[in-house]
Amino acid sequence: MDQHLADLADHLLRAAKAAGADAADTLVVDGTSLSVEVRAGALEHAERAEGTDLGLRVFVGQRQACVSISDTSDGAIEAMADRAVSMAREAPEDPFCGLAGEAELATHWDVAALELADAVDPTPSELEARALTAEAAALAVKGVAQTQGAGATYGRTQRVLATSNGFIGGYERSAHSTHCVAISGEGLGMERDHAGESRAFAADLPDAAEIGTLAGQRAADRAGATRPPTGAFPVLFDERISGSLIGHLVSAINGSAITRGASFLKDALGDRVLPKGLNLTEDPFRARIRGSKPFDGEGLPVARRALVEDGILQGWILDLATGRKLGLASTANASRGVGAPPMPSVGNLELTPGVDTRDDLIAQMGTGLIVTSMIGSTINLNTGDYSRGAAGVWVENGEVIGPVNECTIAGNLRDMLASMTPANDAQAHLSRVVPSLLVEGLTIAGT
Repeated sequence: MDQHLADLADHLLRAAKAAGADAADTLVVDGTSLSVEVRAGALEHAERAEGTDLGLRVFVGQRQACVSISDTSDGAIEAMADRAVSMAREAPEDPFCGLAGEAELATHWDVAALELADAVDPTPSELEARALTAEAAALAVKGVAQTQGAGATYGRTQRVLATSNGFIGGYERSAHSTHCVAISGEGLGMERDHAGESRAFAADLPDAAEIGTLAGQRAADRAGATRPPTGAFPVLFDERISGSLIGHLVSAINGSAITRGASFLKDALGDRVLPKGLNLTEDPFRARIRGSKPFDGEGLPVARRALVEDGILQGWILDLATGRKLGLASTANASRGVGAPPMPSVGNLELTPGVDTRDDLIAQMGTGLIVTSMIGSTINLNTGDYSRGAAGVWVENGEVIGPVNECTIAGNLRDMLASMTPANDAQAHLSRVVPSLLVEGLTIAGT
C-alpha cells in the first residue's frame, strides 16, 4: 500500500470528523495511463494521463453524501469535507446506509498472491512498435483492404480504501493491451472486424502479430456477407460474445435490481435458472486476472462462492445497503468509484464448460446462426425479453455456408439461459470464463 495515498486517506477522514461527520469512508485512487494509436503505418495519436482522485463519503445520522476532487492540497481536502457534510445534512434519510460493523471488516489478505501489478512500464516507442506490428500483420491477410487502426495501451492504478471505524487497505493493478481493427472489401461491401487482448502482465500478452493476423482473418471471413432467412433457428453464441448472456443473468440477480423488483429472476432464488450440471462461480482470488481483489469496496473480506450450483440459483449479488434492504448479509460484492456510493457488482466468473467442442455443437445444430458480433440491444430486465442486432456465420446441415449480417435475434432470457448448451472453448485468461453457448429456438429476423 502506497504510504502517501494512505496519508491522504487519513487526512480525508480526519477532515470529515472535524467538519461534523458521524462516520466516513474514503477512496483514494492514483493512476497513470499511456495509449498509442497508429493508422496506415504511421503514428496517429499518443496520450498520457496521470493524476490522483479523492472520493469521500460522509454520514450524518442516517443521511449520506459523496464528494470527489482531484486536488490533494490541505485546503481543498478541508473544503471538500465541509461541502460533503453540508450536503449530507440536506440529504433524505436512508435507513440502510452506513459503514460495515467492525467485526465484518477484512483483517487479513494477501495482495502478493493475486499478482495484480506488473513491474514492467513500457515506453511510448515500445507501445508504438506493438501497434505497428499488429496493423502490418492485419494488412498482410489476403482480402484485407485497410485498417481502421491499431493501438497499444498501458495503465497502472493504485487504490486505498479507508473507513472511520478502522479499516485501511490498498493494492496496485496494471494492464497491458494490444488491439487492431481490420476492414475487408470496398464501398458498400466493406466489412469490419477486430481482435484485442489485455493482460495484467506484459509477458502474458500474445504477440502483436498474432492479434493483427486474427483481426485480419476475422474481417476477411466477413466479406460478401448476406442476410440470413427469417424463422426460428438454433443460435450459437460464439465465445467472443457468449459472456453477454451470463452478463444478463448477473444483472438480473444484482441486489439493486432485486430490491426494486425490476428483474425477471426476482422470485427465482432456489429455482433452476441454468441447465442441470452447470455452475456459475465467482472467484476473486485468481492470480493475474482483472477481476481479482483482496477485499470489496466497503472493506469486507471477499470469498469464492457459487452463484448458481447444478443449475439452481443460490443467492443474490449484494453490497451492505442492498443486503440490509433484503434483510440479508452483504456478499462482499460492493464496488465503488470516487464519486458515488458503493453499488453491488461481480468480478471474476466461470461457467462450467461442456464436453463438446465448438465444432461438435455446429455439427449438432443443423441449420442456424453462429453469432460473432452484436450491435444495439433491447433487453427488458423485468420480463427477460431479448432482442439484439447480430452478424456472424450461417450454418446448414451442420456445415458452415458463409457470413451473414443485418439480422436480429430475439427470445426470452429465462428460456435461453435454462436451455443453453456450453462448448469447451472458454478462454482461461479472461475475467469471465464463458464458452460458446448453443441456444435452441430463437427467432431470427433476416430476409
